[in-house]
Amino acid sequence: MTTANDAMLKTERRPWGLRDTIWTALILLGSYFAWDVFGSLMDVYEIGILIGAAIFWIWFGRFWPSIQPFTYATALLSLLAIWTYVQNDNAYAASETAFFLKFLVSSQSAIMWMSALYVLSTVAYFGGLFGKSESVSKFGTFLAWAGSVMGAVGMMVRWNESYLINPDYGHIPVSSLYEVFILFAVMTTLIYLFYEQRMRTRAMGGFVMLIVSASVAFLLWYTFDRGAHEIQPLVPALKSYWMKIHVPANFVGYGAFSIAAMVGIAYLIVAKLQEKNPNSDFVQRMPSLESMDDLMYKTIALGFAWFTIATVLGAMWAAEAWGGYWSWDPKETWALIVWLNYAAWLHIRMSKGWRGKPMAWWAVIGLLITTFAFLGVNMFLSGLHSYGEL
Repeated sequence: MTTANDAMLKTERRPWGLRDTIWTALILLGSYFAWDVFGSLMDVYEIGILIGAAIFWIWFGRFWPSIQPFTYATALLSLLAIWTYVQNDNAYAASETAFFLKFLVSSQSAIMWMSALYVLSTVAYFGGLFGKSESVSKFGTFLAWAGSVMGAVGMMVRWNESYLINPDYGHIPVSSLYEVFILFAVMTTLIYLFYEQRMRTRAMGGFVMLIVSASVAFLLWYTFDRGAHEIQPLVPALKSYWMKIHVPANFVGYGAFSIAAMVGIAYLIVAKLQEKNPNSDFVQRMPSLESMDDLMYKTIALGFAWFTIATVLGAMWAAEAWGGYWSWDPKETWALIVWLNYAAWLHIRMSKGWRGKPMAWWAVIGLLITTFAFLGVNMFLSGLHSYGEL
């Protein structure tokens, strides 16, 4: 049975308007400012990354207009935090003395806010679903957006803080397991929010935010038990422009695969309940099985495309850093296993027409494979990527 929530929001061509002009102008202005201030520290590849990022973000802001206010909020809070640091004689120590930094937007404070907002979003999504309250579900969406802003602010401010500690420490915050868990949480949430708008339903929000809340739980343990939030200098192999593009591309893939798995769990629950009582309130409030199956396909296709790009970039980075494109390092081997798993998933669906429960179970099992490649390798195996150990 198809419900009203299953109507897909088609992407329409919008005429160029004032909003797009302002967006483009601000992106170009910000990019020029970054080049003007930091251009002397950039090599030709990093300048190319800056230009490519500006072009992508201009296009992305038109493709998905909701990313514009998210970007404005992130930029404003990040700049205010950096400005506050600059106003203090002992800049880095200001995170413990300046009220605005200590309780809101120092990197650690922002990440704690992100963690709380994501957990509350999970609760609100489930509260709206089981309480049949659209207003509570909308609040869950608001909290997910707010958490994403604070997570992005935390990463941007942490980037600045790494230079305040020691210019030689300075690096984009995607180098340690702690930092990439923040990236994973933000990336996964933003991808979900995109599809939430496309599908015009918040019913799957709680399921997806469960995996984000799980990553938050790990992040908090990693922070308070291991002190992983402390900014450390980069190992030599990571001092490369490749890190700026390889790691984010990887985590688009990880985030999309995680969403597919959580949608798969929702699919299996709805399918089971539908067999017993197809007219139950829960079944009626959830998207149709066909819509969830389609979303699994779209997110796995998205993740596979980006993961493929990341794998190619990683091979090129390895050739530069270690003298060979492939060394059968445990991390590389498990990345290949992840890639083959989802390649097979897509091949079976497109060539054999498989749908439904088998593919949902496969998506869930795929998350276990991906989790081991992402985290388990760091815990149990060693190799050239040993700098990512717990």
